Amino acid sequence: MVVPSLKLQDLIEEIRGAKTQAQEREVIQKECAHIRASFRDGDPLHRHRQLAKLLYVHMLGYPAHFGQMECLKLIASPRFIDKRVGYLGAMLLLDERHDAHLLITNSIKNDLSQGIQPVQGLALCTLSTMGSAEMCRDLAVEVEKLLLQPSPYVRKKAILTAVHMIRKVPELSSVFLPSCARLLHEHHHGILLGTITLIMELCERSPAALRHFRKVVPKLVQILQTLVTTGYSSEHSISGVSDPFLQVQILRLLRILGRNHEESSEAMNDLLAQVATNTDTSRNAGNAVLFETVLTIMDIHSAAGLRVLAVNILGRFLLNSDKNIRYVALMSLLRLVQSDHSAVQRHRPTVVECLQETDASLSRRALELSLALVNSSNVRAMTMELQAFLGSCPPELRADCASGILLAAERFAPTKRWHIDTILHVLTMAGSYVRDDAVANLTQLIAGAQDLHAYSVRCLYSAMAEDISQQPLVQVAAWCIGEYGDLLLEGNCEESEPLQVEEEEVLALLEKVLQSHMSLPATRAYALTALMKLSTRLHGDNKRIRQVVSIYGSCQDVELQQRAVEYNTLFQKYDHMRTAILEKMPLVERGGSQVGEVAEESIAAAKPSEAAPVPTEPQASKLLDLLNLLDDPSGDAQHPPPLDPSPRGASVHLLDLPCAPPPPAPIPNIKVFEREGVQLNLSFNRPPGTPALLLITVTATNSSGGDVTHFICQAAVPKSLQLQLQAPSGDTVPARGGLPITQLLRILNPNKAPLRLKLRLTYNHFGQPVQEIFEVNNLPVETWQ
Repeated sequence: MVVPSLKLQDLIEEIRGAKTQAQEREVIQKECAHIRASFRDGDPLHRHRQLAKLLYVHMLGYPAHFGQMECLKLIASPRFIDKRVGYLGAMLLLDERHDAHLLITNSIKNDLSQGIQPVQGLALCTLSTMGSAEMCRDLAVEVEKLLLQPSPYVRKKAILTAVHMIRKVPELSSVFLPSCARLLHEHHHGILLGTITLIMELCERSPAALRHFRKVVPKLVQILQTLVTTGYSSEHSISGVSDPFLQVQILRLLRILGRNHEESSEAMNDLLAQVATNTDTSRNAGNAVLFETVLTIMDIHSAAGLRVLAVNILGRFLLNSDKNIRYVALMSLLRLVQSDHSAVQRHRPTVVECLQETDASLSRRALELSLALVNSSNVRAMTMELQAFLGSCPPELRADCASGILLAAERFAPTKRWHIDTILHVLTMAGSYVRDDAVANLTQLIAGAQDLHAYSVRCLYSAMAEDISQQPLVQVAAWCIGEYGDLLLEGNCEESEPLQVEEEEVLALLEKVLQSHMSLPATRAYALTALMKLSTRLHGDNKRIRQVVSIYGSCQDVELQQRAVEYNTLFQKYDHMRTAILEKMPLVERGGSQVGEVAEESIAAAKPSEAAPVPTEPQASKLLDLLNLLDDPSGDAQHPPPLDPSPRGASVHLLDLPCAPPPPAPIPNIKVFEREGVQLNLSFNRPPGTPALLLITVTATNSSGGDVTHFICQAAVPKSLQLQLQAPSGDTVPARGGLPITQLLRILNPNKAPLRLKLRLTYNHFGQPVQEIFEVNNLPVETWQ
């Protein structure tokens, strides 16, 4: 006997009337028990009602798996009311993870061949929703037959089912190729729209289909021209635009067919120009058609004038009040800036105005496009605009803006003084947001501009006197004051206003940096070294410098304490060598490969020439004579062997301090990933004081023609190791060798276990999401031994 239960409408009312979730669960559990009892009793007349209630319970999130087999029974029933609920249940309760879905293949096949249109529609909907690869292979022939049925209702659903089949099983392309060309001659909106979607799927997954459908480009051009000129049907027009959905799909298909094919591109050039000029832009539907037209022009072999027209359309989009339209315009111009740079440059003022957008996503895209527009002819004007934006931009954009300005200044600087002024301005405004290599780059730039030493040290001193919170600025200023402090005190720089600085003022400023709570340990080290170097640059008494150095000999920071102890030893035991040891740093050529190569070149240059009649005494030998520890009066004693060319090694030997072991050989870099111009390299470094710690710098570069966006790198190591991922330098790698992304990985390996690294990369490239997971097993042995 069937247990009486609620009707569907009564069940819905009772569930909605429940005051608490506990009451709702009680009602559902009670009704599910009635449904189970009904299924066990096998009442065929009311089975569809019980399943309908169960589907409602499933929609609320409660388990309903016990109704799967009932769906199969209802699908096999000859009654339409049973089939309707059964197919609906199959779409909701079954998927590829359940083997039960394969049991309905024969029922679907029978229903497709019955000729009853409502039943065929139910079967096609179910197949297109949850059909697995096995079901698609078994039923492809039946679906292909329905593509040519006289009923538009069945044909439309058969086309959508064919789209699902191609996505599941691309090798079924040959089954649907003959029918698609005939379906293009249909006048029914739904059939034509579905056919174009099916052709797009075929072309994207089969090169043979792409070649086959390039023959129908004239037909597509004819259909689109009819839509633009005479209209297709008034019932499908939106805001005065004739069937924009069909226009957009045809433009997307033309983009696929014309890509890398000159003949097809030439056949659609005139039509694209007509669409671009005649489409109404006062409504969003017209803007959608125009945007797809621009994308098509960008991807095919279009004429130069047509590409300029596309850029101008995007320029008009930038003036639109809709933020979404402005966003897609900025993204599209960013893609075009490499290939049509001069055309995009015409809209530079509008792009710069977009920097002031309150929407963070818009201002970020405007910033990326503004940086891409910088070249040698507009670098001064664009840098001024970007610096003005840097002062008011939100904190999340400051790092990208500062790094972009520094990179643009490095590539297109008209003069060294302008380059130095630009970097100083960025460090003053957003010093804490710049990349780690900004300090080294600026010190190298100043050291190479010998005629600007006095100007640079005065500017840096003034900037540091006003604000010591920007740590990179303070580090560069301390280094510059230590190197060129004598020029600061002279006060005779012709390129700046006269600045009279006393020795006590300079020393007081450096002491202020040392004592400030805002100073990082590295900044204090710069300031302490600057004080030590000033002991040879200043003409007064060094008593104050000695006191400061002796105080930091008991500092808690080990690095700072070591420096202070060494400097104090230099004062006490080797004061006669202090001037030679603390002389100005030699200029290091930019792009020098490694320290070892520079050292080898220095040693080679220090060797006397055997062919010369009078041996020239190299600078290294003169330094050894000046620092002759034995004070040999004869003057003809043999020179001691050359010292370590690095300044740190020389200091250790000369100060007679405990000699540290020689640094290990550098670990070679390796390339672990490359795809479509995107490359990932790993570089390694071991801190001398922590042998169990390995620092891995992940560098992502992009040599392709499209930007890499939303870049995320994740890493995993075995459980015996500890991994810490630092924040990356950004999430966008510009095209054609733009600014790379770097990320630091800190791996602690106290047991020296063999290192294995698993990386997961996710990013967007050419508008497509990419995800790669791979394991790096070829790491050098030096990374873990």
